[in-house]
Parts: sequence; C-alpha cells; structure tokens
Amino acid sequence: MLKKIVFTIFTTFITPYLLIAQIPTKIAPKREFRGVWVATVENIDWPSKAGLTIDQQKQELIGLLEQHKRSGMNAIILQVRPAADAFYRKSREPWSQWLMGKQGLAPSPGYDPLEFAIKEAHSRGMELHAWFNPYRASMGSKSFVSEDHMTRKRPDLFFTYGGKKQFDPGMPEVREYIVQVILDVVKGYDVDGIHFDDYFYPYPIEGQRINDSVTFGKYPNGITDIKDWRRNNVDLLIKELDDSIHHYKNYVKFGISPFGIWKNSNEDTLGSATHGLSNYHELYADSRKWIKEGWVDYINPQIYFSFTRRAAPFPTLVDWWSNNTYGRHLYIGQAAYLVNQRMEAAWRNPQEIPNQIRYLRSNNRVQGSIFFSSKSLSTVARGTADSLKNDLYRYPALPPQMPWLDEIVPNPPQTFTADVTSTGVQLKWTPPLKAVDGETASGYVIYRFNEGEKISILDPKNMLRVSFEDFTFFLDTTAEKGKRYNYLVTALDRLKNESDPSGPVGVEVKLEVK
Repeated sequence: MLKKIVFTIFTTFITPYLLIAQIPTKIAPKREFRGVWVATVENIDWPSKAGLTIDQQKQELIGLLEQHKRSGMNAIILQVRPAADAFYRKSREPWSQWLMGKQGLAPSPGYDPLEFAIKEAHSRGMELHAWFNPYRASMGSKSFVSEDHMTRKRPDLFFTYGGKKQFDPGMPEVREYIVQVILDVVKGYDVDGIHFDDYFYPYPIEGQRINDSVTFGKYPNGITDIKDWRRNNVDLLIKELDDSIHHYKNYVKFGISPFGIWKNSNEDTLGSATHGLSNYHELYADSRKWIKEGWVDYINPQIYFSFTRRAAPFPTLVDWWSNNTYGRHLYIGQAAYLVNQRMEAAWRNPQEIPNQIRYLRSNNRVQGSIFFSSKSLSTVARGTADSLKNDLYRYPALPPQMPWLDEIVPNPPQTFTADVTSTGVQLKWTPPLKAVDGETASGYVIYRFNEGEKISILDPKNMLRVSFEDFTFFLDTTAEKGKRYNYLVTALDRLKNESDPSGPVGVEVKLEVK
C-alpha cells in the first residue's frame, strides 16, 4: 500500500503549490462510504507491536474503532492476510507473525481477532471489509516462515522478485488456492466485504525480472504475448472470485483498490491525462476492465496525489475514474499519510484533503473515500481527522446502496415504544416481518427530532444511533430534561437498504420535582 516507487517516479514534475479556489461546500450526504485502512503488516496500524496480550490487542482495537467512529467513519478495511498468513482462526494458513511475534504461534484459545473486530465494528455502525494480499507470501529474504507456510509446503507455486516470495498467478492451482483461502473467510465470518489492494504482479524494480516463463510455456491459455497473458491471469482470478463470493453470500461486497492510474493518455486514448506508472503496463492489472465487466462491486483507486501534482493531478484522476465506473461504486483512496510531509508543499496545506473531499462530493459518480492509513489520522493527519469530526463527517452516514446485489427494502420494525426512565429514554421495538427476499433486519437506525422540528429521515443530522446488529432496544442517555422529542426507527438489511420508519413516537422528558 505504501510504496517508495510512487514518490520517485513523479519527482521531476512537482511544482510549487498553486492556490486552489475554494470548492463550494455540499451538504454532507446521508449515504457515503467513509472507510479507513487498518494495516497489520509490520504492525503499521494494529496491533502496535507483535506479542501483545489478548486484552491489550482488544483494547487497542476498541480504541482505534472509537477514534474512527468519532471521526465519522462507517467502514474498516482490516488487513487479515498480509503475506499468506492469517489474522483469523478459521484459516488453512499459519497465524501471522505480526500477531504474536512468531508465524504460526496461536493466540489464546477462544480468541479470534477477525471475529472480535467484526463484532466491535458492527456495534458501532461500521462495516468490516476483510483486506487480502492475494499473491504476496513474504516481505523479504530474511522473513522467517513456519513449517506450515505454503512457501515451505509447495515452493513450486512461487517465484522470487526483489527478495520477496510471490505466488505465481499463471498457475491454475494458485488461483484455485487463493479463491479457497478467501472463501474460508466468506463462509466462516460475518464480513461485509472482501478487499484487495494494489499488489498484483510486483511493482517493477530495475534489474529484476519476473521468473514465470516456464509457467507461461505450460499454461499459455492460447495467448502468445507474455504481458497479455499476465493480465489475463489476474483477470481470471478476479472473475472467479466475483462468482464465488456472490455464490455463497450475495450480500458480501467485492472491491479492489488499484494504483491510481489505469493507463496514461499517451499510451491509450482511453487513458487519463497523466504521466506515470500504470496498472495496465507495469503491474499487469487491467483495473478498468474489472469494473467494466462488473466483476467488482466497487473500485477504490489510490489517488495519492495533490491538486497540484503536474504529472497526475488529483482532480484529473477523480474525473477520469468517475467517467469509467460503469454503474459500480467509486471510492477514492486518499493519502492521509502524506499530510505534513515536506516533499511537496501542497501536503503542508491543512485544506488539501478537506478540499479533496469537497471535490469528490461535487461529483455524483463518486460515493466516498478510504484513507490510508489508520495511524496517520492520529499522528501526522490529526488536523484532517479534526476536520472530519467537526465538519465534513460531523453527522453519520450510511454506506451507499448496491441495487445490482439487492434492491429489496426491508419491512419496518414493529411495536415501537418510547418510555422515559430515570436513566434516559428507553426505546424498544420488535423485528420487522420478513421481506420478499426473506430478510428481516441486520441493523437499525434511530432518529430523534426536537419538538417542532420537521420529521424526515432524509437529513443525517437526526440520526441518533446506527448499528449493524440485530438489537431491539436502545437507551437514549443524551435526552435533556424539560424537552420533548419525537423518535423514529428504521430497519437495515445486509446491504444497508433502509425500511420505512416506525413511529413517530413522542415523549416529554419531565423536569425532576424536588
């Protein structure tokens, strides 16, 4: 995700920061994807170091989720398989070294980091997308791997590039293995999405050669050009995963976060007006094709560039991707980790990322953002996190709907009541009747309105509580004595389609009599 090559390839094009005209502020939408990557590789974000106790790991994760909830996030992209290893118990691969300090070393019995993360995220109204690195198997030649690691059991499935072991994407057995690894999570965990980042074929290193000519000769698939063959190998995996994930759970979203440039316009008239490394030519990843064919539910290009990066301006790439979404969702990868870095003046402007968000919101074909990475929003980008919390993400948002997967709205909750108690307003209801697709509710939204305020579920400022759990009660401890309120509750299904509301139910929080 974080690569030095991105910063060297464009160095000669950097220009001084130019004044960006203030982008008109758009009212915060009720539907917007607001995600953050939580990287586990080399303990970038979580756990802070390998070998923490289970309680320490849990407390760190809860703290992280609370931080992002306060900032308005509604999705966590958790790295669960950094290098053919696992941050989850139901795996055919060994436990990750970045969990307990040694690859293959299990945590305490009964503790499953992914299961815990899902539960804690859902209770806070946040989706959990399981982030996989499909091909990477080691981080370097000195990496210790356990006897159970696939590089030990099946060394014939890998090539080495830049000192790192990588699955050979041209082998049918490799593709089948990776699909099964991911289906372990789809079938075994209550995840909302499966997520890939930008690592397909390796980023080019001068003097290095991909050693896959033997595989090409053995499995050419009728293709004569090795570059086209490599791209086809990745296509085959993406297509098979799309079919397999949705076969088992149609509501699990499949998304990919490629490098920000598909092709440059000097390489292809369909490409963007940019000058830099491209997915298509250097990484053998035809990212535009995946979305055009409908093989992914969302595309999340890493547009880690400022407004003033001459070789690849942020708005140029946002506009290009928005014109190439083919009806699927577009979430923009934003570079929180670059805030305040000295390489480019633009990143020292505190309005750079806020203005990027305003620019995204001015384009109806962009549905949100994902920030790299979690730790950055509490270190170098603390000011950005404050802007999210106090302004841009001040009110909650639901993830955008995906009608191609499910457009059936759930029925409203039943028997909704509100009672004033000594500790707050107690709200209760019963689950809705099954909708025509058999779903009841996988979550609820509670709305609160002051006396005399227009009752409408369209304005996110009235969203009091969002949870992606099937709870049927809530205690509003923030109701003020002496005030009157109206409450509504709606049901959400797995893909966040929202029912009509139950209610309104009005209450008066009476003053205490002394």
